[in-house]
Amino acid sequence: MASLDNANPLVFGKSTVRKVIPEEEDDNVADEIDSREVFDLLKNLNDPEHPLTLEELNVIQQAHIEVSDKENFVNVYFTPTIPHCSMATLIGLSIRVRLLRALPNRFKVQVMIREGTHASEEAINKQLADKERVTAALENNHLLEVVNQCLNIKEDS
Repeated sequence: MASLDNANPLVFGKSTVRKVIPEEEDDNVADEIDSREVFDLLKNLNDPEHPLTLEELNVIQQAHIEVSDKENFVNVYFTPTIPHCSMATLIGLSIRVRLLRALPNRFKVQVMIREGTHASEEAINKQLADKERVTAALENNHLLEVVNQCLNIKEDS
């Protein structure tokens, strides 16, 4: 087995499960997409190296998600567990795919590494913003299989 980039990651707790309010269940009430909803879509994604979620590793935080339902954009800033994480591009791709599959098509989705948290953040951010490169990556069957493993969401217990 290959060695792990971060063999002993710091594990954080999980957020509390958000209670659903009656207005959210009412199909007649317009429910804007907000940072909490986007966080809920991402928090249980699997880390590609560890049997932990992106929330448990503090890779995803609600405070680092910007959403404008009116202006149709979602920006997610994630934090790799270490500055030389070789899985950062794969994590970003998994986040992007999850949002593209879950959100209405009207949203412009940007996924970026938080400034100062990765040695190659500029290059990785450029890759994640390039639609052609993302599309090409998802045409690679092996890579798509790995992304889908990250998207195999573990529900809250």
